[in-house]
This record gives sequence, C-alpha cells and structure tokens, in this order.
Amino acid sequence: MAGRILNFFAGGNTARGFYSLYDSSLQGLSRLFILKGGPGTGKSSLMKKIGNEWQEKGYDIQFLHCSSDNKSIDGVLIPELNAGIVDGTAPHVIEPKAPGAVEEYINLGEAWNSGKLQEHKETITELTEKISGAFNTAYSLFAEALRIHDEWEKIYIENMDFEKANGLTNRLIESFFGDSRSETGNGRVYDRFLGAATPAGAVDFVPNLTETVGKRYFIKGRPGSGKSTMLKKLAAEAQSRGYDVEVYHCGFDPHSIDMVIVRELDFAIFDSTAPHEYFPERETDEIIDMYDELITPGTDERYAAEIKDVGGRYKDKMNEAIASLANAKELRDQLEAIYIEAMDFAKVDELTGKIKKEFEKLGAI
Repeated sequence: MAGRILNFFAGGNTARGFYSLYDSSLQGLSRLFILKGGPGTGKSSLMKKIGNEWQEKGYDIQFLHCSSDNKSIDGVLIPELNAGIVDGTAPHVIEPKAPGAVEEYINLGEAWNSGKLQEHKETITELTEKISGAFNTAYSLFAEALRIHDEWEKIYIENMDFEKANGLTNRLIESFFGDSRSETGNGRVYDRFLGAATPAGAVDFVPNLTETVGKRYFIKGRPGSGKSTMLKKLAAEAQSRGYDVEVYHCGFDPHSIDMVIVRELDFAIFDSTAPHEYFPERETDEIIDMYDELITPGTDERYAAEIKDVGGRYKDKMNEAIASLANAKELRDQLEAIYIEAMDFAKVDELTGKIKKEFEKLGAI
C-alpha cells in the first residue's frame, strides 16, 4: 500500500520578508542532500520523482512546498529513512551542521552549458535584479498590510475579556491533557507553515494536515480575539508534557500561530478564519467561537464603519502584494527558460541516480 503524503511550507513570503523555518523541519535528520543550481535546473522535478517513488513503496513522505511557485517543491523528507533532499539555493540557504557526515551538496550546475548561459549574461543579470525588486515590493506591501491589520486587531483587543480568555485556555488544557504526560516523546517542536501567500493567492494544506487526526477544533473569531495567543499556550503545554507538537505559523505574520497538532493525543486545533476558513464535516469536529466567548456583544455592529474601512484597506494591500509575487513568478519563468535551454538533463538523471542509490542504502539498513 502506498504511503501517505504530508504537505506543508517551510518558508514563506511574509510581512517580515522571506521567513524560513527550514531548520526546524530538517532537525534530527541523519542524511540530507542539499541541491544547488539555478532556476530551471530540475531541482523540484528531481525531489518529486524520488519522493513519489518512495511513497509508492509504502513510505510516508513530506513535501515542503515552494511559496513562490505553486507547482514546485523546495524539499522532500522521508521520516522512516531519517533522510531528505532540499533546495539549498536562495532565499532558503541551508547551512550544513555536519558536512559530509550528514549533509551532502549536489550541484546541478554541473549539468549546464556555461557557454550558453554566458550568451545571456546581461538578460540573466537584468531578470535577477527585477525578480529581487518584485519580491522586495511584495514584502513592503505585506508589511503595510500588517500595520493595517494591527488597526483591525486593536478594535477587538480593546473589547476582549482577558480573564475569560485565560479561563477558556485553561479549560482546553484540562480537556486536551488532563493529567497525561507522554511516555515516549521528548517534547520536540516542529515549526512549519500550513499555508502561504503565493503568486496564485493564499494556499493552505489544512485538509491534508488534519486528514488522519481524530478530533479537530475549528477556532472562529476576529483579528485580535486571542486565537494565536491561545494556540501558543497550548503548544507550550504539549511540549512541557513531553509530547511532540507540530506548530504551524501564520503565512502572513510568522510571529503568530495558526494551528497546533499533537498526533500522539489525536487532536488538531486551528484558526479557521479567512484565508484558511473551513467548517466542520465530521461528527467529531467542534467549533470554538472566540467572538461569542470573549468579545463584548455588539462590537461588530458598534464599529461597523471602522471595520469596513480597515478591512477594505487591508484587502487592497494584500492584493497588491500578491500581484507583485505574480510578477516575480512571470520574471522567474523567463529566467528558468534560459537555464532549461542550457541544461543537459541526462547529467541531471545521473545525479538523481546517485541520490537514489544512497536512499536505497538507507532503506536496506
């Protein structure tokens, strides 16, 4: 039987620039191949190919998706082999901790024709500069959107009952954990993104990530109603009790948390508001409404004009930022086309075969 695929992001285009959580996702691996090479050199295709082959063999696979290209991945992990492959080019540069012993560089640049690339030197330089500018513009717009979002949050923070918020969090801690402690876990935290701002808009993998979890809690509420703070406290509690915990950061503001999963206790609790809004589908699904629980009744109505204004300004800035990411993608596609024309993919296949053999050795251990 084929293994299961888990999809998430380890890096994101955020209001704080490109934000990397790769170190957390790659922690504890005994073997890691770091791919080097320009755009269009086949890194994503190589990783997908190897990942899919091992998934067909019955191994669970983790695909680390690319936030700047919806059709690409930036990494593949095979937990049972304690091994993985990752794109180690900018902006997610991976620094090896034990070069040779754990990490090994694979340079796909060996497969390109430098002479052909030199013919396009000026174009490559120009496109690279434009791509960098488009990303910087997007990050600046996301930062402006975050400042507007802070205005939005302020309305609800000023109308929130913090005593009730603490009480709700304590009730959930008691409900989730009781007196339990993990007998096998070491309280490892895996920091990831459940979604990201991409050239095609907001994308998330909530259904995939929670597919096998028995109990799901959908947090409803408004900006500033305490969702992230509560999730941070729940994650800390899980870790303190020795449970491994998956902490999914907000793809817009990575300092906030959108979801916590403790698979040993079979539960997931997540911010189920736009842009990752979902509704219960199973009998075991449960809604936690932070607005009803914690916010002064009538707040939406009382501040309707202000909320409409701030919501409109926020949406406009987010749309501008996404358009800038889409522009970066169009420019990158042009750059990739140049590199693809200069590639000897037979050599890429040779390098892929080398990695496959190393993985087969790990699978035989």
